[in-house]
Formats: sequence, structure tokens, C-alpha cells
Amino acid sequence: MTRRRPPARRRTRRPSRRQQQRDTQLIAFVVVAAAVVGLVVMVVNWLLAHWWVLVVVLVLAVLAGVGWLYNRQQQAQWEAVRAQGLRYGLPQLDGLHYTRFEEAIRDLMYRDGCRDAQRVGGRGDLGADVKATDPFGRRWVIQCKHRRNGAQGSAVGTPDLQVLNGSARQVHGADVAVIVTNGRVTGPAVVFAKQQRLHVVDRQTLGVWAAGSRPLWELLRAVPPPRRPTSLS
Repeated sequence: MTRRRPPARRRTRRPSRRQQQRDTQLIAFVVVAAAVVGLVVMVVNWLLAHWWVLVVVLVLAVLAGVGWLYNRQQQAQWEAVRAQGLRYGLPQLDGLHYTRFEEAIRDLMYRDGCRDAQRVGGRGDLGADVKATDPFGRRWVIQCKHRRNGAQGSAVGTPDLQVLNGSARQVHGADVAVIVTNGRVTGPAVVFAKQQRLHVVDRQTLGVWAAGSRPLWELLRAVPPPRRPTSLS
């Protein structure tokens, strides 16, 4: 009798190196993904338990973004002012609306180095139309009196100086309190200003300041000494 040969066993193929590398990468990916998902779940659960932290972070982020945009806008505006080598003639100042006149005074202060110069005039300004800090640390509070007819308009009188005197130092913390006008100033108002250590920039002084390059503190007498030493002092 002839014996039947047992069936030949099939050889099992071993995975190739490339397949092993793919499997290893897949396992590593699954492990990393699981770790990331676990971490995210932990963070989300922690934030849900401490939701106020998320609110604070969001508020701070919004404030930082708004502040950055505002500073960038202001810097661009001020650099444009400086690039113009700002000058004004008296006829030009006479033709401005009073709000634009206040802005022109603000820009002149910035031109002179007051980087925080701002216009604050309007209802409830309490006698301050422009505020600024000069390079010497002195705080300036300026009240603006624009006259459409220039020297032919009504003169700035003692009552206008009294308003400035009553609020510039006590309310606004001024080191230098100034009233600026493109018109005239009465004699009694000038006397009152000297008595109360106020400064008057009349039409003549305004013309020299606006059309020239000297800062306002070089054109006024008895300006308080610098608060801090600087490269300009």
C-alpha cells in the first residue's frame, strides 16, 4: 500500500521592516494622541471648575489688544504730526473752529516733546482744554480761548483767569497753568495772572510759538523748575 504524504505546511510570512516601522509609528501616534486628549480633558475640567480664570484671561487679552491698537494708532498720528514740522500762522489759527484750535494747541505741545499731550476740552472740562507733561516732568494744564475775529474779538478777562485759577492746580494737578488765546487779554487779567502765578499766552506770544520751533516754556517767564533731570535740563 502506498502511503500518502502529509500536506505541506504553509510558511508564515514575517512582517517586513517597513511594516514594522509603520506599526511602531501607528502605536506611537495612538499613545501621543491619547496623552493629548487626556491632557485636554484635564485642562477643560480644571477650567470648568475654575471658570473665573478663563474670564480673567479673556478680559486681559481683550484689554491688551485694545491697548495695542490704540497705542499704534496714536503713535502713527503723532509721528505724522512731527513729520510735518508743525507750524501755524495766526491767520490759519484764526480760521479754525474752536475744537480744532484746541487740537492745534495739543499738537504744538506734542511737537515740543510732550508725548502724552491730549485734548480734554468739552462739557465739564473744569477749565482744562489741553493737558500735557513736558520732558522735564512738569504737568501743564491749558485753557484755550479762540476768537473768530482774532484781535478784533472780545478780550479775555479776569473771569476767564479765575476759572483756570480755581481748577488747574486743585483739580488737575497743574505745575504750569496757562491760558492761550488768539485774541486780546485785558490789563486787569494780566495783573491777576501774575498775582496768581498763571501764565498768559496772548496773540503775540502765540504767533511766535506756533510759527517757530521753540517750546512754549522757553517763551514764558517764571516757569517752575524741572521736576526731574533730563538730557534737556
